[in-house]
Amino acid sequence: MKQNEDRVDDCGRNTACSTCEETECDAARKDHHADKLLKMRLRMDAISNKIMVMSGKGGVGKSTVAANLAVALARRGYKTGLLDADIHGPNIPKLLGLEDGRLLGSPEGILPIEPMPGLKVVSVAYVLDTPDTPVIWRGAMKHGVIRQFLGEVAWGELDVLIVDLPPGTGDEPLSVAQSIENTDGSIIVTTPQDVALLDSRKSIAFSKKIGLPVLGVVENMSGLICPHCNKTIDMFIPGGGEAAAHEMGVAFLGRIPADPAVMQGGDAGVPFAGEKANGGAASAFEEIVDRIEQNLKPADPKRYGHGGD
Repeated sequence: MKQNEDRVDDCGRNTACSTCEETECDAARKDHHADKLLKMRLRMDAISNKIMVMSGKGGVGKSTVAANLAVALARRGYKTGLLDADIHGPNIPKLLGLEDGRLLGSPEGILPIEPMPGLKVVSVAYVLDTPDTPVIWRGAMKHGVIRQFLGEVAWGELDVLIVDLPPGTGDEPLSVAQSIENTDGSIIVTTPQDVALLDSRKSIAFSKKIGLPVLGVVENMSGLICPHCNKTIDMFIPGGGEAAAHEMGVAFLGRIPADPAVMQGGDAGVPFAGEKANGGAASAFEEIVDRIEQNLKPADPKRYGHGGD
């Protein structure tokens, strides 16, 4: 088999197998790869709902939505996993105050971080030397790491796995969509301005093209809540996310105002989901979680072995 130093397979070895003209590989390597695929399928089969959080462009608050959605579902009693697959910008540890976390190995597999009851978190940030270390990987390496997180992390039996994807419609979204069989859907995060809406429509089209159901669109930063008078200031023309959702034939999940408290909480590693508030971003987000919850499949009592209690 030909070798190419620029390409790395799921086993961490250099190979051109996934992108060259070779049609035969070493039998032992084939068996090893088949075992890894089987392990990944078994891990994913133990998860009732798999949801991808996407955006067409960066800077729209996608990771904030993903992190707070996971926290909100865990607080509602769902066994929830959160996979930070945004390889080049893994922000989930920062948003949840988990920057000092480390992944450990066990006989069951890689142990995720558990910051609160019912929530398990894994991020590529935990395998980098420092927060400033850039990830300079080609597509095959990124594909392999994503598969490793899906197949070798001891997720256990989950009600929901939330996957925070990088912006756009490139390697990582495609890798996750192709690696997880029967993904339940995607949530598209956008902001109201035209540039973000243009790119979010591409994410919707991407989901449809690969057969991934779109659970709906979230319009983030939909007006700024003034910290002094509590009134909303429209920074962009509101309603663009809802209009784009209707035009593309998908559900609109709701809009979240740009609340200074949310931004400060994100910097401090304190999620706003579940916080008791009258109005504002927390209340708006809880309504969005209500709509997402309606799309969740119930856990299989036979899988969990507790008769549905």
